[in-house]
Amino acid sequence: MGPTGTFMPGLELCGRFYAEAVRPLLDAAHPGLPHAAARIGGGSEVLGFDTERSPDHEWGPQLQLFLAPEDLARHGDAIRVLLSERLPKEVHGWPTHFAPPGARVRVMTPTTGPVDHRVEIAGTAAWLTGCLGFDPATDGGVTLLDWLATPGQRLLEVTAGAVYHDGPGRLTAARAALGWYPDDVWRHLLASQWLRIAQEEAFVGRTAEVGDDLGSRVVAARLARELMRLCLLLARRYAPYSKWLGTAFAALPDAAPVAERLAAALAADSAAERGQALAAASGLAGEWQNRLGLCAPVDPAVRPYFGRPFPVVDAGRFTAALASAVTDPEVAALPRLGAVDQFVDSTDALGDTGRCRALVRAALSRSGRPAGE
Repeated sequence: MGPTGTFMPGLELCGRFYAEAVRPLLDAAHPGLPHAAARIGGGSEVLGFDTERSPDHEWGPQLQLFLAPEDLARHGDAIRVLLSERLPKEVHGWPTHFAPPGARVRVMTPTTGPVDHRVEIAGTAAWLTGCLGFDPATDGGVTLLDWLATPGQRLLEVTAGAVYHDGPGRLTAARAALGWYPDDVWRHLLASQWLRIAQEEAFVGRTAEVGDDLGSRVVAARLARELMRLCLLLARRYAPYSKWLGTAFAALPDAAPVAERLAAALAADSAAERGQALAAASGLAGEWQNRLGLCAPVDPAVRPYFGRPFPVVDAGRFTAALASAVTDPEVAALPRLGAVDQFVDSTDALGDTGRCRALVRAALSRSGRPAGE
């Protein structure tokens, strides 16, 4: 027997799970217990990208339940047992019981016994530190190292999703602290992203010129990815990992003209058409940046690359303009690498918060910058 529920967005299902199943049990057993309840962290539903396909993998009625450290120590185990023994077997037709932790994939399955639920009971500070590598709600706030060492996907895992209740307010404060990068850090990340484009924008034509059409296509795809990430930065949106990058990009209100040219570039059989479409997409991104007023405007017109017949926008000019507008001396002195997910492309590395922080410290150390917090 499988689930009988009609698909609904996971955030809606989890909200109903909290309101109709978890909260009543919590109120009855521990009336007035301060807590926060949320669906954040990993999962397509946290980003709002889940579909009817999603229930076959790590999807279903689930929550984070955050308690103060002393309440977690006093009541955490009892609440886990309470939920296991008294949660309903399903919510709106979706089982609350999941395959055990040792299973390869934890999917919802019916049960007649205690529920192996997906209510994670944790302390707010400990959970945030585990997800991000730091706690943004501390008195020190979010440091420069924190911003640089945290991949966009991890920032999304905390700032997206839904908070269904937050009595203490600590989770809400943490999410607000991570709302977006400080302006000078934003300029630095944009400058670093334009530099990535500048380093390869002429290669689409040059590779094709020596007969390497496959290489030209590969470079075009790389540049398309960099431009999508650039547009997310321009729109003040954290970039998710690759599975959802295109979906997040397509949802941007101003992305359609850029997307049209990127699609044309990737579909083109002619290297000349490919390069022209990518350069046009870069020019539109340049116009977008000019509208933001983050730095002096830069002419976004397409031009030849040092007299060669390869169309580019000379993306380094945007890097220079943004760098010149940075007023924070600590940010101005940073090497033009950006955040960790702008210069590291390993899933394993980006999934390890300690490794991310070590990589950024190492990069700063090699540049002569202090590697502290």
